[in-house]
Amino acid sequence: MAGDKETNAEKRSGGGISHDSPYYLHPSDYPRQVHVNDPLTDSNYTDWSQEITNFLLAKNKICFINGTIKIPEENATDYIPWMRCDAMIKGWLNTAMEMEIRNSIKYAKTAEEIWLDLKERFAKESAPRAYELKQTLTFIQQDGTFVSTYYTRLRVLWDELQSVLPMPRCSCNRCTCDIGKKLGAIKEKERLYEFLLGLDGEFATIRTQILAMNPTPSLGTAYHLVSEDEQQ
Repeated sequence: MAGDKETNAEKRSGGGISHDSPYYLHPSDYPRQVHVNDPLTDSNYTDWSQEITNFLLAKNKICFINGTIKIPEENATDYIPWMRCDAMIKGWLNTAMEMEIRNSIKYAKTAEEIWLDLKERFAKESAPRAYELKQTLTFIQQDGTFVSTYYTRLRVLWDELQSVLPMPRCSCNRCTCDIGKKLGAIKEKERLYEFLLGLDGEFATIRTQILAMNPTPSLGTAYHLVSEDEQQ
């Protein structure tokens, strides 16, 4: 029992907020704490937003920017904790962007307002970039590099294409049409073909064997088969 009391006490911060609460702020938290590989610019929103999202998820604060937790009434007991957390998140966001962009959102009242503003400005689907990525995928070749190096180049292109040209989602609200699974399977097969098409001629035999398999193997399985063939 004593151990339980100590554990509960350790999980509490000032004001009785437990560590697993989204309102909890660690003593080491401060507004300029967040670190990203590159600050937000006009051209790197996709990578930037992913880094910030991961950071906020780790801090249990994603609910402040996705609308899950709305600002409480001023007389509510959680109003001050909410305001403290929101101010901290605004500091994190401001720290991770260029000065010009920072100046454009300095009058935003909440972190969610900042997040939605940035998303509206920078997260639009880019048809020219999607076309460029598709074209690159059409002509990309292994060109004498290791299979792992070639595969990594493909993964980078696939991930960026997914960000600028997201896959449609099922809207039936009952998940009875299985459209998500079908689209996922189609994308997996397209990536498998793109991977096989760019392989050097020395892998012609293993490529033919993979294409002859029934059912068609997954992209990951095909990659491992080609890698094993390379080692041999």
